[in-house]
Amino acid sequence: MIRLLRELERRLEAAGLPRGEALDLLALAAGLSRKALLLSLPQPPPPGTETRVQDLLKKRLSGYPLQYLLGEVEFFGLPLKVAEGVLIPRPETEGLVELALSLPLPQRPRILDVGTGTGAIALALKRHLPEAEVHATEVDKKALALAQENARRLGLSIRFLEAPLTGGMGDLDLIVANPPYLPEAYREAAPKELAFENPLALYAGPEGLSVARPLAKEAREALGPGGFLLLEMAPENARLLAEELKALGFQEVEALRDLAGRERYLRARRPS
Repeated sequence: MIRLLRELERRLEAAGLPRGEALDLLALAAGLSRKALLLSLPQPPPPGTETRVQDLLKKRLSGYPLQYLLGEVEFFGLPLKVAEGVLIPRPETEGLVELALSLPLPQRPRILDVGTGTGAIALALKRHLPEAEVHATEVDKKALALAQENARRLGLSIRFLEAPLTGGMGDLDLIVANPPYLPEAYREAAPKELAFENPLALYAGPEGLSVARPLAKEAREALGPGGFLLLEMAPENARLLAEELKALGFQEVEALRDLAGRERYLRARRPS
């Protein structure tokens, strides 16, 4: 199987893709875990592996996301099922969870994850804040079903609502969201992988703010006194939306940086 692995690495690298994906593709084709594959590399591949791996490679080179091929992604230590047409959780969003966990929340906070997608944020928060009452809204039926399946698989209790934005909820201690924030004009230059995800979870009008703005207005009413709003944003819009949050009456508004030093997150608080 070493020959197959080297061929995969070469072709992925030539296409500008990470060489490390070769292990994932070969393991999937061989029906093995990554660990089992590494132990089996000196052996001949199982029957049919070469045909399957070539089919997988062809699909990957077309831009089909690796996460969809594998059917699973790890987010904040949780294995989450993913499926075509549902937003793939990104590492940057783990920073949003870290910020949420650092907040001075009540012992049993009421938390809402808006536009939950796979359920990634809601499930990570419930895992680390087991006493919390965690809710999640989503308008896409496929994403909602996937989030519910992930919750069942992980044994975590989340109240899911098929509803836009805050779903009419109130008296919340934290509203957290990774809303769509790409401007429509970005579609033309977007990586081809994005074409397989739900555009409604990616693009948000001419400025990329057509979801974040109404969400901010609803959050002002849905939060209880002293409640927090946490948003993931396009770095170029973080300062602009921060000023708009202040105009809505939020306090302690701050743009926070991701690991790459970009202002990606907004934290704000409703007055007590």
